Amino acid sequence: MQNNIADMVASGPADVEEILDRAVIKSGKAGCRRALESGTCPVRDVVRDLFSRQVSLVDRLTEIGLALSGETRLERLLEMIVDEARVLTKADAGTLYIVDKESRKLVFSILQNDTMNVRMGGTSGNEITLPPVPLYGPGNKPNQSNVSSYCALTGETVNIADVYEAEGFDFTGPRKYDAATGYRSKSMLVIALKNHEQDIIGVLQLLNALDDEGHVIEFSENVVDIIGSLASQAAIALTNTQLIQGLKDLLYSVIQSIAAAIDAKSPYTNGHIERVVTLTMMIAEKVNSMTEGRFADVNFTDDEMEELKLAAWMHDVGKISIPEHVVDKSTKLETIFDRSELVDTRFRLIAETLRTRQLQDTVEALRNGADAAEISGIEARYADVLSGVEEDRQFILGCNIPKEFMSDERIERVKEIAARTYESNGETFNWLTDDEVKNLCIRKGTLTDEERKIIESHARITQEMLSRLPFPKRLSRVPEYAAGHHEKLDGTGYPNALSEDQLPMQARIMAVADIFEALTAKDRPYKKPMKLAQAIKILGFMVKDRHIDPDVCELFIGSGLHMEYANAELDPSQIEDD
Repeated sequence: MQNNIADMVASGPADVEEILDRAVIKSGKAGCRRALESGTCPVRDVVRDLFSRQVSLVDRLTEIGLALSGETRLERLLEMIVDEARVLTKADAGTLYIVDKESRKLVFSILQNDTMNVRMGGTSGNEITLPPVPLYGPGNKPNQSNVSSYCALTGETVNIADVYEAEGFDFTGPRKYDAATGYRSKSMLVIALKNHEQDIIGVLQLLNALDDEGHVIEFSENVVDIIGSLASQAAIALTNTQLIQGLKDLLYSVIQSIAAAIDAKSPYTNGHIERVVTLTMMIAEKVNSMTEGRFADVNFTDDEMEELKLAAWMHDVGKISIPEHVVDKSTKLETIFDRSELVDTRFRLIAETLRTRQLQDTVEALRNGADAAEISGIEARYADVLSGVEEDRQFILGCNIPKEFMSDERIERVKEIAARTYESNGETFNWLTDDEVKNLCIRKGTLTDEERKIIESHARITQEMLSRLPFPKRLSRVPEYAAGHHEKLDGTGYPNALSEDQLPMQARIMAVADIFEALTAKDRPYKKPMKLAQAIKILGFMVKDRHIDPDVCELFIGSGLHMEYANAELDPSQIEDD
């Protein structure tokens, strides 16, 4: 009688009264009908109880479906699938396998066993070290001896009352586990997870269903149907999460490829972007860990951390439009090649021209009957001139190397040398061109004002490029942070000259990371690797000048993050004290 009622409940009638009527009619007992009408029939209580359980089950499955569909963290989702399946079936243990990308094996994702107090995979922090289950053996033969691989290959649900008595499958693994631990594997339910294309993406394996007294029983057919429904919902949620994760992975791959391409434009900045990402996230994570001081109330969410990380990866994307010879300009006369070679050749040509003129003057003097003293006089005069040309050549080549600050006296000497003229093929030329003089007279560094503006434009171009990308709402400030790493607290930064109040914390963190990496980089063409102590001094000067955030800088230095980074990335000679 009770089983018949359960079937009626499962069939989904309109309400409980209809179930009652059908149950009494099916019983065929007039006495029961009279008892039912009088309210004393036990059938009513049984039906009401079963109906209530069925409604609760439907509600629970709905709640589970909503929870699964709302979970975007893959590890947590996988854990939820096993947790909920075990609750619904009262299973003592559960395992979730995921089919690998090549569909050649089942990879352990979640492993749980209450009796053995085991929770592995997911968010447990305990890594599963068990080897994957192969789906195919030698000769590409399907592996149908293992129950989980059989389910993954065929899609069939397997319900076993006792694995020690079952035939057709190899249960060597569970038996070895039982022998080693004292556990007793008995009832087992294995079901495939299929996506919207009916491809099998995983296998859920439940072990040892328990009754109310804690005894191991067989998984009932009703439970099989319930888990089938859960598996369908889980497969949809898992597919969606994998698609989202796949899109995220694709985004990061594209971004990292672009970053690598930008770095690869120059042999000197290769790895700069990745190192800035490392420094940025080190500082951000330290901020999150602070429980006192300026950053006690600052806590970046997971979305904000991802937003910052993406911004760090993309902070120099605008350099893709900057000419390499400007980015890599290691000497003042460098364009697509170092023009100092032309200047050197020109000065040597001038010297040869003077030697030729010396010979001509000597020949002319001899024709006119000059004595030895006059000839010696000619040689001495030209020797002085040639010596001066050589000194000027060395001076100009020295000015090309940005080692010494260009004082007013040095600039005046460059201009005086440039004003001299020489003749070639009947034409008169200055010793130095106007553009050569302009570059040689750069007081500090190698860049002219125009070239510096070209390089600085990368921040504006970064903002323009990233602003065109359809970032989701949670990542909407990536363009702002990426473009803001050259802004300054005093409002003199670029590209937007933001004031201190306008400058977000994320951009301040990236500014410190970018500057410190640039100062300590081992491979910049325009300078030798800087000592760590000197880099710290420069950061201190920039704090005093209100160029960078003092609290971020203090956290970076005071917490020892700079040493952690230095030990991992810098040459030992940079860390050693002089």
